[in-house]
Amino acid sequence: MLLLACSGAGGDTGQVRPGIGVLITDSLHLLADSRVGLLTNQTGIGRQGASDIELLLDAGVRLTVIFSPEHGFRGVLNQSNIGHSVDEATGLPIYSLYGEVRAPTAEMLSQIDVLVVDLQDIGARTYTYISTTLLAMQAAVETQLSVVIADRPNPIGGRAMQGPVLSLPFSSFVGMLPVPLRHGMTLGELALFGNDALQIGAALTVVPADGWRRDLWFDGTGLSWVRPSPSMPDLESATHYPGIVLFEATNLSVGRGTPLAFQLVGAPWLGPREIVEAVGPMPGVSLTDTVVTPMDPPDGKYGGQALPSLKLRVTDRTTYDPTRTAVAVLAAVKALHPDSLEIRSRRLDERAGTDSIRLALGDAVPASELWAPWEEALAEFRQVRQRYLLYP
Repeated sequence: MLLLACSGAGGDTGQVRPGIGVLITDSLHLLADSRVGLLTNQTGIGRQGASDIELLLDAGVRLTVIFSPEHGFRGVLNQSNIGHSVDEATGLPIYSLYGEVRAPTAEMLSQIDVLVVDLQDIGARTYTYISTTLLAMQAAVETQLSVVIADRPNPIGGRAMQGPVLSLPFSSFVGMLPVPLRHGMTLGELALFGNDALQIGAALTVVPADGWRRDLWFDGTGLSWVRPSPSMPDLESATHYPGIVLFEATNLSVGRGTPLAFQLVGAPWLGPREIVEAVGPMPGVSLTDTVVTPMDPPDGKYGGQALPSLKLRVTDRTTYDPTRTAVAVLAAVKALHPDSLEIRSRRLDERAGTDSIRLALGDAVPASELWAPWEEALAEFRQVRQRYLLYP
């Protein structure tokens, strides 16, 4: 069963209301007389900054269990195995879905009747919050629970669709859905799509964010930026992320451990000026050389070392394609530093959603020929996604 709960009148630019606020003011009947579990983290806050837990309890909701995704309930952890804990303020159990289990167990779900999900997605396929949501939906089906998603804006807008569409043989926890690297959808829309595409069949309700439009970026919503993860400091980083994330499958730093995470790529052996010259002008972005020193980088790359780096800065959001730019830079690094560049094959394929980029790099194919094959699948995706869009 699919039910879409809408808030009614849309808001003005700069007055976006997150789905959690709409749920409490307009759709609280969805939680009436139910034991409620909440999958959230530090991004689960209302427009005025109050936490979801506080908002739900103040509304009289019977909240019994909390679930947390990658990086934990507070969003500050980087380890690959996060244990369960207790919320000190309420005494409620917090079950980690990024540790020994990646989906709620039947025992965990036996304590609830409805699962509410409120997570700030970043607009890129490789972000794990949608994977955690989909796995939770699958578990909810097995225990006959309903799922309510309190939706939030896509911070990098809802119109652009860029990069290769994932082929299901390359599905993993960092990308489960056949969508492009930059999909232009919200978490709620992705859940609706995934419910069908993966044949989950969850009893799913999406409560949209009031006032959001597809042309609005996060800095046009009036909402406060809360880091969705430790290495996502601002909207600039989020804009580059759908492309620069590919470099996490290489021995180049993406700036983790610096204030510029996902705004650069660097390595001790990199010649950034030569890379800039080899890549040439790219629409909507400037490429310059700089030096950074990662401190305690969570990816373990080059801590304490001064790294020659290529820095990216968005100059025109409407023309910038971070996926094409990243592939052009990767091809240039491969051509100029063939003996220094290391690529983890499976890791790259999972992030790209295809092995075509890796294979073409090995054959020294020009960058423009690397992204040409993406267009047919993107055109098909544009048609398919129309059925799941909730916003104008």
